[in-house]
Amino acid sequence: MNASLAELREQAIALRRAGKSRREIKEILRVGSNQTLNEALRGEPPLLSTRRPNAKDNLRARARELRQKGMAYHEIVAELGVSKSSISLWVRDMPRPERLSYEECAKRQAAAVAAYWSGERQRRAAAREAVRAGEQRALGSLNEREILIAGAIAYWCEGTKSKPYRRSGRVIFINSDPRLICFYLRFLQLAGVKQDQLTFTLSIHESAEVAAAQEYWLRVTRADPAQFRRPNVKRHNPKTVRLNTGSTYYGCLRIEVLRSGHLYKQIEGWCDAVLAAASDWSRPETVA
Repeated sequence: MNASLAELREQAIALRRAGKSRREIKEILRVGSNQTLNEALRGEPPLLSTRRPNAKDNLRARARELRQKGMAYHEIVAELGVSKSSISLWVRDMPRPERLSYEECAKRQAAAVAAYWSGERQRRAAAREAVRAGEQRALGSLNEREILIAGAIAYWCEGTKSKPYRRSGRVIFINSDPRLICFYLRFLQLAGVKQDQLTFTLSIHESAEVAAAQEYWLRVTRADPAQFRRPNVKRHNPKTVRLNTGSTYYGCLRIEVLRSGHLYKQIEGWCDAVLAAASDWSRPETVA
């Protein structure tokens, strides 16, 4: 630092500590450049009496603290969730941190990304829940006709169907979602299926708690234990990487309707009625 700048810095700091604002210091010392004044006041914080209240004061203080620890701009941005321009403004008078090793940079980058996504996941989950709850309220409760329509389509997606190479009229549905299982049972009830027409079979990997899963599905379905057939236990393959494990894994439940030939034809008819709504749209001449 040359003598003239050192003298200017001494005078500027003295005026700052005397309670003068930047504008007043520029006028007294006849400084025309903001950059020169920044150099003269570098490291000298403004007096509290000259600072305006700011909603981001806490963020600014935290940004300066993180910068003091040697964090780069992008790391502070990820940590605080504010713009890079704000960070630059808040810490521009502070010295640059020493250049870090590649390993340390990578470590800090990973920590910053993890910190960002920790908050971002919560924000996205909250937004998703808001949309889900809003649409649920907008749709409201389903009447019996709508339950029959939705149940028929659910069966056509998840249930067994007769094929040209394998003719069958048996109504068999299998799924692992307890809410969908309960909805399907309500659909069967509205379709006129009696409780004694139902049989249940648990399909589960041998590495799971088979007995606990059987009890779980008994509670979900509220069925008579006599309606549950012997579980279908799948052999565990160590080479297979499975994600459906742990205490919340209860396998899949297979529900078969006995004497279901007529019901199968009904479901076919309901699905045909629903799918017919797309027949005009699916014609090639109507597609733009």
